[in-house]
Amino acid sequence: MADPATVRTDARRHHDPLVRGFASDNYAGAHPEILAALALANGGHQVAYGEDDYTEHLQRVMHSHFGPTAEAFPVFNGTGANVLALQALTDRWGAVICAESAHINVDEGGAPERVGGLKLLTVPTPDGKLTPELIDRQAYGWEDEHRAMPQVVSITQNTELGTVYTPDEIRAVCEHAHRHGMKVHLDGARIANAAASLDVPMRTFTNTVGVDVLSFGGTKNGAIFGEAVVVLDPDSVRAMKHLRKLSMQLASKMRFVSVQLEALLARDLWLRNARHANAMAQRLADGVRTVDGVEILHPVQANAVFARLPHAVSERLQKRFRFYFWDEKAGDVRWMCAFDTREDDVDAFVLALKEEMARQ
Repeated sequence: MADPATVRTDARRHHDPLVRGFASDNYAGAHPEILAALALANGGHQVAYGEDDYTEHLQRVMHSHFGPTAEAFPVFNGTGANVLALQALTDRWGAVICAESAHINVDEGGAPERVGGLKLLTVPTPDGKLTPELIDRQAYGWEDEHRAMPQVVSITQNTELGTVYTPDEIRAVCEHAHRHGMKVHLDGARIANAAASLDVPMRTFTNTVGVDVLSFGGTKNGAIFGEAVVVLDPDSVRAMKHLRKLSMQLASKMRFVSVQLEALLARDLWLRNARHANAMAQRLADGVRTVDGVEILHPVQANAVFARLPHAVSERLQKRFRFYFWDEKAGDVRWMCAFDTREDDVDAFVLALKEEMARQ
């Protein structure tokens, strides 16, 4: 055991703040306005477990975006938001229809099924988006006791493939789901990027077109941590506050989650951050298109670029910039931009890509 007298206790920087990569918008730090909001909320005592002034004001801010019946339940993280929302929308025998590529199916460690106690019914999609016709591949067997009952359709906006649903596409999904007696959940981890891409208010493709419950994302858009389950249709769920506690998503010092979301949403920080990230992805895509031998796989509609290039090139490039393979066998990669991605970062990456392709 180290001698306590020899252990330094002062904070020190452990990373180079000038280094940026293209692995994930989760790699980015916090926006300075978020840090300022946290400092504002600090000091003194506030009532715990969500009865603080900041969480109360957050409700009014959410009303300005999603209407007077919207109610926000701040939570710690995106997986928690999704699991909580889906629990609230399903019975013990219920199932959720989602795209095969959905985050709830691929990247949440089985939490919706293991923790939420529900069944995911997945559908392959070419672009990450569900349609009424694709939903119908799993929308059956409601009276069959041998099959989990489809009760919810979950969509992601924007999708895991970087594509964006139009409001009319989401309306069609909602109308189709509701005709079958199912409810609609929207995973909005990057909802700000979708709104920026479409250049419409968030309500235009959520409550206005029939979405029942929304997982609202803050972390990928400049927050340190914190998301919210936003109930858009109060009749669609029950006992949310009890489920949030049961799901270990009730923050005691909730003001520090709420004030971050308030800082994003009260003015236009959410939109500024998303527009910048999207613009950097477009700049990246434009640069990549000039490189022979590199193929962009999906429309670049938000802050993600999916590409295919030789595996050896990707491996060498990863030593210079962090990013992930999406399908390593096929040579597919994903490059993400964030609110703090700079033009110089993009240009340096494109130059490095050209150099590594020339070596190939």
